[in-house]
Amino acid sequence: MSREYDTIIIGGGIIGNGIAYHLSEVQSDGILVLDKNYPLSGTSGSTQAWIWIHSKSPSWYAEFSLYSAELYGYLQRKIGDIEFDRAGGISPFFTETEREQAFKLAECQAEVGIEIQVLNREDALAREPALSPKILGAMYSPADGNVNPMRLVEQYMRASKKNGVTFEYYNPVTGIEKQQGSFIVTTAKTVFRCKKLILSAGIWTRELGKLLGIDVPVKPVRGQIIITEPLAPLMKHTLSIMRQTSNGEVLVGNSQENAGIDRRSTLDVMIETANMAVKYVPDLAKAKVVRGFSGLRVMPEDEFPIFGVVPGIENLYVAALHSGITLSPLIGTLMTELITGGETSVPIDRFSITRFA
Repeated sequence: MSREYDTIIIGGGIIGNGIAYHLSEVQSDGILVLDKNYPLSGTSGSTQAWIWIHSKSPSWYAEFSLYSAELYGYLQRKIGDIEFDRAGGISPFFTETEREQAFKLAECQAEVGIEIQVLNREDALAREPALSPKILGAMYSPADGNVNPMRLVEQYMRASKKNGVTFEYYNPVTGIEKQQGSFIVTTAKTVFRCKKLILSAGIWTRELGKLLGIDVPVKPVRGQIIITEPLAPLMKHTLSIMRQTSNGEVLVGNSQENAGIDRRSTLDVMIETANMAVKYVPDLAKAKVVRGFSGLRVMPEDEFPIFGVVPGIENLYVAALHSGITLSPLIGTLMTELITGGETSVPIDRFSITRFA
């Protein structure tokens, strides 16, 4: 016998849980979050967790990201402490070419309301003394910050459970069919039936789409991160390659590798990452690296989010995107608006899967 829900969300990461929470605010029951593993076992548990705005391009994408960042303070008040810190973001530069690019970017971002200050060396070091004196300057924006991804998913789940959401973990999907207006979702443990289905399983979304005959063009991109021992407060801001957590650890990483489904860490990238850290913040040369890890980021074919309805299959939705930490509150909000009312408060046509047709 199948278990029935109004809505099933496949994928229990930062995006799936964000949608579940926001949807549960207006739909009191009948929501199931289904995942093949356990919370934070995938991309959401292997991220620097920047809320990053100012250097994204084109400007419309940075503006879209800004909308989401603006929601974080309100989200924290609703679901509890997620260690949200809007510390501001700094992107140091080392060459005149990078300085010229910074001024151009600042001009473009100003047109959509994103503040970027292009600082000279003295002003950059005054704002962030930990930076290397070898920098020529830096971009600074108050729009950026960071969050604790573990706390964010935990609080999403806690609030969702209070709103009646059900969770099912360690239960991979093996089949999906559409029968008489319902989706039949077959898993390793049981069979579920639902009216509305949301595919938001990160890099696995493409495999889920194939079960329904659709292509969700995303691929895995490996990112490797090193973590230092807890240090005394060193950095005041989120930097473009690193951040310091509330317990003093420094997370560093900016690598992107097309390595397929391979989460192994490699010594060459770890060394490269450590050298980059010291180039930006020389005092990190004294710090001990206590561990490193890698994660598989979700990268759409054109690098921009894919979310919304799937034309041709009624009540099927998809949400697959990079920068899930930054965009989670907004994606959850817009998907809820779309599912419950058919319209969104922010235009989302450019994010439709139809652009790949």
